[in-house]
Amino acid sequence: MIYAETKFTVGTETVLESGSPRNSFMVVFEDDGDTGYLYGLDISREGNPILDALHIYNVTNVTDKHLPSEVQIVWSGDGNKALLLINDYPHAAFDFEAKRGYCRTNFPPPDKNWTQYSHEWSDDVLSLF
Repeated sequence: MIYAETKFTVGTETVLESGSPRNSFMVVFEDDGDTGYLYGLDISREGNPILDALHIYNVTNVTDKHLPSEVQIVWSGDGNKALLLINDYPHAAFDFEAKRGYCRTNFPPPDKNWTQYSHEWSDDVLSLF
């Protein structure tokens, strides 16, 4: 189910956040003007709630950045998995239960304090939604 969405232009500072409907997990999409990232957070953690970060794009590499885009955040029914869609195309996902992030760029290296897995994308993740 879509829990957050907005229209934006790639390269324009944009933040879209969405909390899990069932627990303390949250994801935040950010375009800072140079890059797009999806952050996975556990807001019940003291100090820094960021668990991991997934690179979505470098603005300079997006060929249709002049066109308006729609970004959406989808949560699974159990509230443990979040998916980032841009123009209905899946770019990244967090499976908080499995402590795993997926993104098409497989960058940056994952935070080994949170996960033992790479960020490598797999279309299998779509079956979680």
